Amino acid sequence: MVGIAELRVAALGYRIRTSGLGSCIGLTLFDPIARIAGLVHVMLPTIVDMVRASEPINRAKYADTGVPDLIEAMKKLGAKQARFEAKMAGGAQMFAVGKNQPERLRIGERNIEACKKVLREQHIRLIAEDTGGIYGRTIEIDAGTGRLMIRSVSHGIKEI
Repeated sequence: MVGIAELRVAALGYRIRTSGLGSCIGLTLFDPIARIAGLVHVMLPTIVDMVRASEPINRAKYADTGVPDLIEAMKKLGAKQARFEAKMAGGAQMFAVGKNQPERLRIGERNIEACKKVLREQHIRLIAEDTGGIYGRTIEIDAGTGRLMIRSVSHGIKEI
């Protein structure tokens, strides 16, 4: 189980799961040859947006630091970045935001774009996503197959 602002990696025979994906993103990486998977539960787009000097830094909380940390954790288990396949879910707009509201309130949208930006910079292919909307999700990735199961109260279960 991966909590909010945490990351985990696993090898063949294990599954990694996170729940509570509203505006947060559950980003998964999978190496189909090594059969190693990883998941980071990203809460905010960039570390510079929210960090204050007095706070301890949790790098998994942010797309721009959490995704690179997930990449490194997978490589330590023997995965090869050139083979990584990414999938992601979440990024919902959980609260009503009017047209004249500040961009900073569109957290889900900003999280989606921040994760995609990091993947582009790292040359990792995003092969599937279930993002946006106005509903929460729970996801689970199988480290042996790379299958990502997505569950939501309003949309049932789907696999990507």
